[in-house]
Amino acid sequence: MAFFLETLIGGLMAGMLYALVALGFVLIYKASGVFNFAQGAMVLFAALAMARFSEWVPQWTGYDNLLLNNLVAFALAAALMCGVAWAIEHWVLRHLVNQEGATLLMATLGIAYFLEGLGQSLFGNDVYKIDIGMPKDPIFVLGSVFPGGLLVNQEDVMAALMAAVLVVALSLFFQKTATGRALRAVADDHQAAQSIGIPLNRIWVIVWCIAGFVALVAGMIWGSKLGVQFSLATIAMRALPVVILGGLTSVPGAILGGLIIGVGEKLSEVYLGPFVGGGIEIWFAYVLALVFLLFRPQGLFGEKIIDRV
Repeated sequence: MAFFLETLIGGLMAGMLYALVALGFVLIYKASGVFNFAQGAMVLFAALAMARFSEWVPQWTGYDNLLLNNLVAFALAAALMCGVAWAIEHWVLRHLVNQEGATLLMATLGIAYFLEGLGQSLFGNDVYKIDIGMPKDPIFVLGSVFPGGLLVNQEDVMAALMAAVLVVALSLFFQKTATGRALRAVADDHQAAQSIGIPLNRIWVIVWCIAGFVALVAGMIWGSKLGVQFSLATIAMRALPVVILGGLTSVPGAILGGLIIGVGEKLSEVYLGPFVGGGIEIWFAYVLALVFLLFRPQGLFGEKIIDRV
C-alpha cells in the first residue's frame, strides 16, 4: 500500500506540472482560437532567459545573493516574455485575423522555430542550471501510519505547490477581475466582444503575456529539476495529451487532465511496464489521448461543436 501511495503522489506531482504547461495552450486557444504549437518553445525560451539572467545579474550588480539574483532574473525574464507576446501580436497575429485555422497553426509552428533559434542566439546552447533554492533530498512522511513511512521528493512537492498556486491565481483572475471577464468574453465571441468596445488586439497581447508568464514558471520549475536544455521544448509538448483529455477550452479540464495523465503514467510504468517491456510512461498519455479523440474528441470538459446547416 505504501509503495502504491508513493507512486500515486509522484504522479500527482508530475501531473500538476503538466497541467501548468497545458494551461498555456488553453488560455491562448480560448482567447484567439489558435492552437499554439509554440508553447513548448516558449517554455524553453523562458527557461533559458531565467537561467542566463540569474548568471548575469551578479556580474552586473557585483552582489551575489541567490534570492536577489532569482528575483531580478525572474522580473527580467517576465518582461522579456511580455515583449515576445507583444511582438507576436503586433507582427503576426493582427495580420492573420479571420484567416483559416491551418494558417494560424503554421504561424505558431514558425514562431516555435524562431523562438528556439533566437534563444540559442541570445543565450547559447549549453546545458544551464536554475537554482531557485528548492530542496533536493527526499524525506519520509507518515511514519506512524506506514512502516518506514512514505518516501516523498521535496522538490516535487514544492514544484507542485508553486504550480497549484499559479493555477488558483489565474482562475481567480479570470473569474473576479474586469480584465479576466473581458478575456472570457473574447473567448466566447470575438465579434460580440468587439461590438461592446473590448479591444481585441490588446486582449490578445494580455493573453500571450499570461501564457508567457505561465511558460516562465513552468520552465523555471522544469529547469530546476532537469537542467535547462533544448529537450525542454519536447517535454513541454508532452502536455498535448493533457489538453486533448481535458478539453481545449477548459481551465479545470487542463488541471484534471494533467493529474490523470501524471498518475496514469506513473502507475502504468510501475504496474504494466514489466509486462510490455518498459517505456510505457513515454507513450501512455498519447494512447489515452487517441482513445479520447475516437470517442470524445471535445475532451472531458470541452465544448461540443454542433454545426447547423
